[in-house]
Amino acid sequence: MNKHYKVLAVSMLAAAIGGCAVTSQPIERAASEQRAQEDLASMFSGQEPLSAPLTLHQAMARAVKYNLEARLKVMEEALAERQVDLSRLDMLPRMALDAGYAGRNNVSASSSRSIRTGTQSLEPSTSQDRDREVGDLTMVWNVLDFGVSYVSAQQQGDQRLIVQERRRKVLHTIIQDVRSAYWRALAADRLLVQIDQQMERVDQARQNSLRMSEQRIGDPVQSLGYQRALIEATRQLEQQRRALSLAKTELAALINLPMNTRFELAPASDSYPVPTLATDMAVLEQEALVNRPELREQDYQARIGAAETRKAMLRMLPGLEFSLGGHYDSNSFLVNQSWADYGVKVTWNLFNLLSAPAAIDAAKASEEVVTLRRQAMSMAILAQLYVANANLQEAARQFATSEQLASLDQQIAEQLRNRHKAQGIGELELIQGELNLLQANLRRDLAYADLRNAYGQVFASVGLDPLPEELSSDQIDDIAQALANREAEWQAGKLSVDAGVPESTTP
Repeated sequence: MNKHYKVLAVSMLAAAIGGCAVTSQPIERAASEQRAQEDLASMFSGQEPLSAPLTLHQAMARAVKYNLEARLKVMEEALAERQVDLSRLDMLPRMALDAGYAGRNNVSASSSRSIRTGTQSLEPSTSQDRDREVGDLTMVWNVLDFGVSYVSAQQQGDQRLIVQERRRKVLHTIIQDVRSAYWRALAADRLLVQIDQQMERVDQARQNSLRMSEQRIGDPVQSLGYQRALIEATRQLEQQRRALSLAKTELAALINLPMNTRFELAPASDSYPVPTLATDMAVLEQEALVNRPELREQDYQARIGAAETRKAMLRMLPGLEFSLGGHYDSNSFLVNQSWADYGVKVTWNLFNLLSAPAAIDAAKASEEVVTLRRQAMSMAILAQLYVANANLQEAARQFATSEQLASLDQQIAEQLRNRHKAQGIGELELIQGELNLLQANLRRDLAYADLRNAYGQVFASVGLDPLPEELSSDQIDDIAQALANREAEWQAGKLSVDAGVPESTTP
């Protein structure tokens, strides 16, 4: 019989172990397809329609409001706020509630035996019912734990502020990326039509040359050389078109438009105003060291490190613990089936006296590391500022040179057109001259895009917020107007001295 029980017990154990085995099933394609459809619908939902040509500041506003990375940072900030609220709850006393039913299959009885004679001195008796209902409500508050939790809540608050600074950094980066992509897309809008027209003209000239070769008109070697020159011109045009055609796609991704959306950019003026800095570099240095999100994050990290030192010192102290509880037991043998108890006691982990000095030294070393990291970062930020300023000056010189070359190529192309009309030159020379003009215009527009990007990079290096702390509304036009106003202030040399996080513009 015992053998059968053993076999049965082993079988039940094997079945229990098999039931606890965890297997992971691969995600089916149908589920992935459904998830993809839901993501596509969610990614672009709730956006204001784009019904007019897009300006630079409207593109920036759409990126601020709809860019997925910016929205992620907003959600991370909200999560950090919830974590701060949660850390405050750690300062409350511990309160435990127990309620239940207790029973046994026989009577809880006991007897006594004399320690001198070894004989039973009391017949078996019980003072407890076989079935009881019990309940306890106990509150314990440790003053030391409260102090440590209070410092931890302060640290969590600083972590939330760090998330805000990281959100500022993401916003600065997105604004700068939109600026760069927009000006390149604007250059593409100006020149892609001209490139397509020029490619059609080159193709037509090549077809004409092929027909002449087939009819054996003219020198074959000269005809083949002419066709080779036209193919080379086509290759150059294709390279230019490829470089420009991706600009709008990059801009659409930044402002969170579906990739297949066709949109127009607001036409730019024929002039190319050159931006200049109206603020001394000394002022920009000071603002950069005050406003950059990376440095402000290190300031908060320093406060967190100092708080860690205080926590290490607090743990060396004894803890004072207060307790208060209410109890209930339905045992009929009890005189008082419900009662309250209270107490005060001092707890002290003496091993903390041994580990605390090492913990304090580690926390202080962490503070020193944060200070040195901040100083190294300050030097890197100043270098970024001066590099950005040097890039601005160099971009201005390159644009001036590109503009002069474009003007000269424009005059040359006009002369070549006149000579071609008078049949003084062949079509290949005219095509080459117009191709040179197209390339010069492309270099000029791209140089101007680099100039505008370098100008914006100076203010991004300073860490100036492109939006005020409060907005009148979260509509695209209002955000765009706020961006334009802030940029006008920078151009006039009016820098905001208050670094802060803009109000959330994401619903």
